[in-house]
Amino acid sequence: MDAFVKNKAIAGIGTDILYLNHIQKVYSRFGERFPRRILGEQELEKFFSRSSRDFQRGLRFLATRFAAKEAFSKAIGLGMHMPMYWSGMQVLNAPSGKPIVVLSEPLKSWYEERFGVAHVSLTDEADIVMAFVIVESKSA
Repeated sequence: MDAFVKNKAIAGIGTDILYLNHIQKVYSRFGERFPRRILGEQELEKFFSRSSRDFQRGLRFLATRFAAKEAFSKAIGLGMHMPMYWSGMQVLNAPSGKPIVVLSEPLKSWYEERFGVAHVSLTDEADIVMAFVIVESKSA
C-alpha cells in the first residue's frame, strides 16, 4: 500500500445537490445581495467576471459554490453555524484547474485544529449542480 494512502483517514464526508432554478429564483428575488452574502472575495470576482460574459455561466458558478459550502459544512459537522459561515469557505482553483478549499478566519483556525486536507469535487449539468467534499483527519 502506498505510504500516502496508508496514513490518511477520513474525518468527514459531505455532499449537496440542487436544481439550478432554485439558485435562479433566489438571485431573481435578492439580486447581487445573494452572491455577496454567499461568496468570498475571490469567488465574487470570478462570479461577476463570468456573469458579465454569460449570465448562465455566472449562475452555474454561484450554484456550484453554494453546493460546495453546504457539502463542506456537513463534512465538518457544523452545518451553517459559527465558526462556519458562507464567505469563510471559498472554492478556488489551483493552476491545474483543480478546485481547492480556501478558508478565512475564524473558520481557518478552528478547522486546522481539528482536520487535515479538504478535497472538493464540483459538477454541473443542464439543470442540476452537485458538490462532494471529503475531509481528512488531522495528521498525527
